[in-house]
Parts: sequence; C-alpha cells; structure tokens
Amino acid sequence: MTEAENTGTKPPIILIHGLWLTPRAWEHWIERYTQLGHQVLAPAWPGMEIEVEALRKNPEGMNGLGVTEVADFYETVVREQVRAPIIIGHSFGGLIVQILLDRGLGAAGVAIHPAPIKGVLRLPLSSLRAAMPVLANPANRTRTVALSPRQFHYAFTNTLTPHESEVIYQRYCVPAPGRPLCQAAAAILRRHPVTRVDVSNGTRAPLLLIAGGADHTVPATLVRQTYHRYRNSRAVTDYQEFARMPHFALGAPQWERVADHAIHWAGRNAARHTRTRADTP
Repeated sequence: MTEAENTGTKPPIILIHGLWLTPRAWEHWIERYTQLGHQVLAPAWPGMEIEVEALRKNPEGMNGLGVTEVADFYETVVREQVRAPIIIGHSFGGLIVQILLDRGLGAAGVAIHPAPIKGVLRLPLSSLRAAMPVLANPANRTRTVALSPRQFHYAFTNTLTPHESEVIYQRYCVPAPGRPLCQAAAAILRRHPVTRVDVSNGTRAPLLLIAGGADHTVPATLVRQTYHRYRNSRAVTDYQEFARMPHFALGAPQWERVADHAIHWAGRNAARHTRTRADTP
C-alpha cells in the first residue's frame, strides 16, 4: 500500500496548541503522525498565523482573543474535513478539544494537560503561580503577555535544566493573549462561562485526558478533577498519567510515549465510535 493510499484509510488529525506556544510546538508530533499514515493539520489560533520570531516582535493581533473565538475557529476547521477527525489539544488546546466534542464534533478527542473546565475548583498553588504573569494585572484581559525564560522554565519545563529550557523557550515560546486565562479564572462567578461543557453528554465522541505528574501549570490533581466531572456520562472517558512529564509534553523527554499513547487510544476508540454511530438508526 502506498503512503497516499494509507493516508486515506485513517482519520485526519487536528492538533490544537495552547497559550504561549504556536503550531511549531507540534513539529515532532506532526512528523510522527504523518509517518503513521495520517493527514495532520495544526492550524494556528486566529492572529497567530505567522512564525514565532515575527509574533514576538508584533503580538498585538492576539489582543483580546478569547476561548469562544478560538473554539469557533477550530469548529470551522473540523467541519471542513471530509471525515470526522481525531482532535488532540494541549493545555488550553485541551479545553478547546472538550468544547468541540461537546458540540458533537470529532471522532475522538485527546486533551493533554488541559486547562480546567467550569466546575474544576481546587486550583493548586503551582497553577496560580504559573498563571500569575497574566492574573496579577486585570488589564491583561485585553493584552498580550510574554513570559520570561525563568517563568517559562517554571510553568513548562521544570524537569529540565535552565539551559535545556532556554533552548525550548527560544524555539517555541511566544506572547499569549491574557483573556483565556482570565475567562477560566472567572468561570466560577458566571452562570454560563465560556469554559463550560456538558459533562453528562452521553453522545459525544470518546475523550482521553492525559496528565503529567511533574506539571506545575496543570497538575495531575486538576486533570483528575476534570476526569471525575465526567463520571455521569455514558460516553467513553479515560485518564492516563505520565509520572515525570512537565507541562511541555510536546517536546520534553519521553514525549514520544505521550504521542504514541494518544494516537493509539484515539485510533482505537474513534473506530468504535464511528461504527456505533453508523449502527444507530
């Protein structure tokens, strides 16, 4: 079977990055999944379509960008696919995955170290510290905020040496809109926050939640809280934890284990979900 023919037999994959990163952060995953025969798309958030270096010089296009705008953009991307895709997201991208699945989209979803949905309340101190560059100033809701190398090391690459973290910082880190973090922080105060999903939705596609045991930004305790929120849903929901993984699961040591587990789980469950939907009158 040729590579082109094989690509047609497997569902496409859509990768969704999170705050302070761009699609470049998925470069190793794109190569790995393409070699497995998948068509892989990794669109940038609106306003982030240029390269990392250019975004650092001119990040104002992201000012005021929020969760709903990002989710609506990716919904359009998903609906443009001929075949229901596997949707994989990291951090705030993992929150977007859950919103899209709740909207009835996708064949399967994987949320890697996802930002908390509405109802996840017990935020560890490390999460608050990682978010403080944005939350310390209410004006950051409409601004784009950069991380220093030291802040990035704490929030994304704390299991690496400062030098190793600096290399990743220079390759991938960009300023990020402050609004999504402010929206997540204020969710408890709003009746219909943008981070809400119907956790009892029994018809959505299967969802895998992945946590990192060394993550400062979205500790495993947060991801487990999210997992337990889905306990009354009839839809497939699974949880997997990688003990020594920091927040930057896309490129930290042993990222391959995360990538392989995600696609093997998603491929298996997407096929089952597709068959079930086809058999439903």
